[in-house]
Amino acid sequence: MEPGPPQPVDEALQRAMRRASGYLSELDPGLPRRKRAEIIARAMLTVFEVYYARSREIPFAQKRLFESRNWPETFKLSLERLTIYGRYLNAVVPFLHKNWPHNIPDERGFWVEIEAAYLDFIHGRYEADLAFAFLRSTRRVVRQGEWAPVAYHAGRDSDGPDYEIGHDVTRTFPVSGKVSAGAMANVLMVPGFEAPFRDLHGDAQLLADRINAELEWREAFVDSPVAMQVINAGFFRNRGCYVAGRVWYETPATAKGRDDGAGTASAGNAGGDKAKRRSFLPIVIALLNEKDGIFADALITESDEIHRVFSSALANFHVTEYAYHQLARFLHELMPKRPLGLHYSTIGFNHVGKVAVMRELVGEHNRSQELIDFAVGSRGTVAIGFSMPSSRYVMKVIRDTPAEGYKWDTFEGPDAILKKYGLVHDMDRAGSMLDNVMFSNVRLERSWFTPELLQEFANAAEGSVKILHRYVLFKHLIVQMKLVPLPVYLKKASEEAGRRAIEELGICIQNNAAANIFNKDLDARNYGVSRIGKIYLFDYDAVEPLSGVKVRTNVGRCDGEEDIPDWFFETGTIFLPEEMLVGLRLEDPELRRYFRDANAELMSTDYWEGMQRAHAKGLMPKVRSYLPDRKLRRAADSAA
Repeated sequence: MEPGPPQPVDEALQRAMRRASGYLSELDPGLPRRKRAEIIARAMLTVFEVYYARSREIPFAQKRLFESRNWPETFKLSLERLTIYGRYLNAVVPFLHKNWPHNIPDERGFWVEIEAAYLDFIHGRYEADLAFAFLRSTRRVVRQGEWAPVAYHAGRDSDGPDYEIGHDVTRTFPVSGKVSAGAMANVLMVPGFEAPFRDLHGDAQLLADRINAELEWREAFVDSPVAMQVINAGFFRNRGCYVAGRVWYETPATAKGRDDGAGTASAGNAGGDKAKRRSFLPIVIALLNEKDGIFADALITESDEIHRVFSSALANFHVTEYAYHQLARFLHELMPKRPLGLHYSTIGFNHVGKVAVMRELVGEHNRSQELIDFAVGSRGTVAIGFSMPSSRYVMKVIRDTPAEGYKWDTFEGPDAILKKYGLVHDMDRAGSMLDNVMFSNVRLERSWFTPELLQEFANAAEGSVKILHRYVLFKHLIVQMKLVPLPVYLKKASEEAGRRAIEELGICIQNNAAANIFNKDLDARNYGVSRIGKIYLFDYDAVEPLSGVKVRTNVGRCDGEEDIPDWFFETGTIFLPEEMLVGLRLEDPELRRYFRDANAELMSTDYWEGMQRAHAKGLMPKVRSYLPDRKLRRAADSAA
């Protein structure tokens, strides 16, 4: 059932505080420790429950805004979703400090009793792991400044599937031979829109034709009452809605097929027939809503391209389905190149994603027994990057002071750098900046690290890392999806792949500008290439708002002029677009020339000043997350 109308955030939060205050008013130093622990646990759980109810209202509110085409409120709601967890956490911590000063013992063991009572209260709930994450977040912030490790797990003794059984997030549709337009019309109705379609049956026919053409190319045979599985929800973000699913099919073992990173399944041999492969075709339908109604704008059937749409480098999706574990696993099956933990972040469950990421890191080490060493590429002057060779993640800590080669006059300290990483996490990264999974007071086994890396921690990051007899304790730990640093990639890339990477680099810089982000260290070493060939900015110590940058030029000055340009005496960040190639440090002269040809507008003051004017007016250029050739209609047809 769809939740009722959402309440204003402040009102909901105030209600949570009143309820929590009611519990804490019962605290009395004379009560048994267990009773006091239960009261405090109940107060914290009350705040979580109001937060969770509000977080589940937001996707349905986003759906209503999509239906009414209320785009300004859509962006406001996205910002609320990004920040709601932190706002409730930041409200509850000072509230607890105020209400417990004489009732909570100082010893750490009392937290264990609070946690035990809390776990009893949340036992059996689907969202128990998220509730547990909220408790642990509260504990970390209450004890901020202490080097007290807190495990990132779900609050269970085992990883049993009990909380995931009994709920299917998909709807199934039969297919006999070919996907019918009628079936696709039913798929388009899955989000349950209250607004009308512009041409439901026309869209359904276009989608059916595209899907059938793709299945025919794969020599696929489809005949099953459950052939088509579609997530029973709409995925809402900014001005768009997406429907995600897959079509199961069989092919002869000799069929050409297509290896796009998803859909492969084991071969079979039933009833003596020739061996067949069972696979699936991933499908994502992009929907837009214009003045004349909702329409299907595009169909994406390649796993790597779907990866772009569901990237956590974009704003979180708002999904009208509560079962986040099943959602994340289904998305992981559609996009297996992307780690599971990041799929949780894509759908807005960042704190569950943190638990999943930590589990994946530990699991990777347990399987591979690889040591954690310096990450591939140049050593950072601000951050120390490290990873296991086969891991899908890279970890970072911020140095106490910059290493030799630091480019800027001042260093504001590790806390200022961490704040920049946090700001990037809380924004729409326009598809071109990696999300950061940020941990506090987490410990890993000392035996997992190379001696050289441990020595670097001791020499350069004593304020962020403590090396103990058995453990390495990180006061702050940043985890990102692993990329191949762009200079490393270009050294091994073919001419075609290298040119494509240069084009992607230009797109990345443009998308960052669209998000009002300027990276004053436009060094190629700060950019990396993902498994699907997309380029992201991953170092944020030099990012700042584009709107505050002073765009200047030396164009028009004569060679040999001895006078100093006027901009030389200005304070703040000065950017000369025509000198961008120097800063990028691309070693190959052919690639430097290609960058100049492919991204000529980036090397002009007109482009950057135009972007600044757009942001000053409150405008944000559109960032498309799928390729133009995936659109169902040509531009002229769409406008007709």
